Amino acid sequence: MIDQSTLNTSPQPTITIEDDRTGMSVATLKRAFLDNLFYLQGIDRSQATLYDYYVALAYTIRDRLLHRFIKTVATYKQEKVKVVCYLSAEFLMGRHLGNNLINLGLYDKIDQVMKEFDLDLNEIIEQEPDPGLGNGGLGRLAACFLDSLASLEVPAIGYGIRYEFGIFHQRIQDGWQVEVPDNWLRFGNPWEIPRADESVEVKLGGHTEIIHNEKNQPKVVWIPERTILAIPYDTPVPGYQTNTVNPLRLWKAEASEEFNFEAFNSGLYDRAVAEKMDAETISKVLYPNDNTPAGRELRLAQQYFFVSASLQDLIRIHLRTHANLDTFYELTAIQLNDTHPAVAIAELMRLFVDRYDYDWDKAWDITQKTFAYTNHTLMPEALERWSVDLFAKLLPRHLEIIYEINHRFLTGLQTWFPNDEALVESLSLIEENHGKKIRMANLACVGSHAINGVAALHTELLKKDTLRDFAKLWPQKFFNKTNGVTPRRWILLSNPELSALVTEKIGDGWLKNLDEMRQIEKFVDDPEFCRRWREIKQNNKRNLAAYLLKYRNVQIDVNSLFDVQVKRIHEYKRQHLAALEIIHLYNRIKQNPHTEIVPRTFIFGGKAAPGYFMAKLIIKLINAVGEVVNNDPDVRGRLKVVFVSNFNVSLGQRIYPAADLSEQISTAGKEASGTGNMKFAMNGALTIGTLDGANIEIREEAGPENFFLFGLTAEQVYAMKENGYHPHTYYDNNFDLKAVIDRIAHGYFSPGNPNLFHPIVESLLHHDPYMLLADYQAYVDCQDEVSKAYADQDRWTKMSILNSARMGKFSSDRTIREYCKEIWDVPPVKISLDEYHPEYADL
Repeated sequence: MIDQSTLNTSPQPTITIEDDRTGMSVATLKRAFLDNLFYLQGIDRSQATLYDYYVALAYTIRDRLLHRFIKTVATYKQEKVKVVCYLSAEFLMGRHLGNNLINLGLYDKIDQVMKEFDLDLNEIIEQEPDPGLGNGGLGRLAACFLDSLASLEVPAIGYGIRYEFGIFHQRIQDGWQVEVPDNWLRFGNPWEIPRADESVEVKLGGHTEIIHNEKNQPKVVWIPERTILAIPYDTPVPGYQTNTVNPLRLWKAEASEEFNFEAFNSGLYDRAVAEKMDAETISKVLYPNDNTPAGRELRLAQQYFFVSASLQDLIRIHLRTHANLDTFYELTAIQLNDTHPAVAIAELMRLFVDRYDYDWDKAWDITQKTFAYTNHTLMPEALERWSVDLFAKLLPRHLEIIYEINHRFLTGLQTWFPNDEALVESLSLIEENHGKKIRMANLACVGSHAINGVAALHTELLKKDTLRDFAKLWPQKFFNKTNGVTPRRWILLSNPELSALVTEKIGDGWLKNLDEMRQIEKFVDDPEFCRRWREIKQNNKRNLAAYLLKYRNVQIDVNSLFDVQVKRIHEYKRQHLAALEIIHLYNRIKQNPHTEIVPRTFIFGGKAAPGYFMAKLIIKLINAVGEVVNNDPDVRGRLKVVFVSNFNVSLGQRIYPAADLSEQISTAGKEASGTGNMKFAMNGALTIGTLDGANIEIREEAGPENFFLFGLTAEQVYAMKENGYHPHTYYDNNFDLKAVIDRIAHGYFSPGNPNLFHPIVESLLHHDPYMLLADYQAYVDCQDEVSKAYADQDRWTKMSILNSARMGKFSSDRTIREYCKEIWDVPPVKISLDEYHPEYADL
């Protein structure tokens, strides 16, 4: 018999058994990673490439997302919650792997796993293509909103297009932008889940007919010319430190009949696949060039394709748990991200009236209560207008519906404001001048219950100018929702050293409530904190310099002031004003090679629309100036000009933390908001800028003493144009400006082609629509103040700390909370995960 007293009775450790697909321990993650490498990639470690490791790791993380994703969707269905549906032609998500690791709380564990396999996590992250499914701020805003919606546990679905080729890949050849296809799907996409069983049909072209139903009532029937199949692909979007994982559903276009056997057997091989090729064109390329009739038709087809598919999907979801669509608006809040999806208003009316037999008034009431519209531009020429002829060809039924909406709206308007023909003309959905066109912004305003701008100034200018008459008619519809960006990607992921310092000092609550960053203000006079702050900025500059040397073969001085302007290239954003400043500094050096100048590295990045000649010429000018300045021995490294090609989200994650100075120099009254300005400031860059867009609010939050302000106000711009603006006068009366312009005009930067930049010079001297010459001297003087401030590193560091500390307002979490409260009326829903039990494996 065993003597029990001799046994070790100390407590035994609890053995935790985890599911290999959901477990979060290092041991389980290692096992899952190796399994995916072997069974999904079909390769072992002896032959695996970095890309193989990336795919294996992506699927390992995706498994953990799907656990949460399935539970999230099931909870929404079970509890019949109201869902935010964000319709956007762009979703510029950036790379998924790093962001998903951050949001799942797995970054450090996966970093440990990779080190145990002698792998570098950063190198693996670099293997992921950066999906270019957006052009700039509009698409990146949509991505930040999805992050915040999930982080705030708000039920939401993002809807867009799964473009086979995103925004073009930009190369710089001989200083010019060259566009090449962005084939981001070349090797597949491990993050998406195809849902072929949830495909829907989208009609195009044809004509309408009137028939009589069983009650002998007239009914309109759309007889389409062709039918496209919309295939949904879901990408899980996780929240930070939550179990919520919301879907981003992107639609791919395919032919309903992919192969014509009859044509093939007749030897007509091209015709056999013609329908397939024609259909797939719709989701082929982001923003096809619309300089041709075919290009315009394709763009409209794209817009209708994704909103029709999305609305059919939402109705299907609603009818799973409800007998009819009477309460559709109570459970569905649809946000139109600019006018690209505005045709959704006519499409929802078509579905209600034609497919579900609702009478017009009830359908219209539900539609208006469902939609809200975000405006992103102050420039009337940027508000979409589609020709009536194109609508008649592509969407004949929608043209009829839009005419009916307009007729009823104008009839009411004439009742409220009799004899006011100017008001009727302004608000009509149909523009009569120079060929009839449908005003999509007007359709969005009439068909939505809420209209919002994206910065305080932008919203005020919408009400005073761009949408003035709508604001007079429906002041209660207008809201301001100043944009924001997610601090998870733009600080925690992009700037880990700074994040660690802040968390060390104040805890990690700031990542879910960015207002808590104000607590670091108390360290602004702490010499050790300031030293560490400076060192982190310097490390970020070193990292960017190393990256540019390795991948772009560009060498930059990390001890110089990094003066950065990265954004879409457009005349109103005034990259060429910064080019004039560089030439001004260059002229000073040429006049006196020994002049004292704070060393600067000017970093530019951004893409010009393929058909935008002046924007592409500005890129060439920047590179031409750089070619001269960078190679002139008189400069001796004091100035460096760098144009970083193919600016995207991942590159932004390197550039924003490294920047000393953020250039936000658009003409006042032209920029709706901007979000790059927020990313720079959060990471400690100081701003030089005009009172435009969100700059105004950034300056208010940071403090005027921590912002380099210059230039005309929006009111002054309007007044000057109203009274007659003569840019040549500034050229004539400013010797320094004249010398700068003359350098360009006389071919100094284009010796082989002295007239190369003649269009820029002519525009500036005789038109100058964006007031560069009027703002030139103020900009140059302000840049001198920047140099003085930077020379005093103690002062600069304190300004930098205060900029970061005071950017809490510009978290997209704050923006989303305001949308939920004031526009969508959508509360958060908590997602609880079921615990894993080993016996589940037997089920």
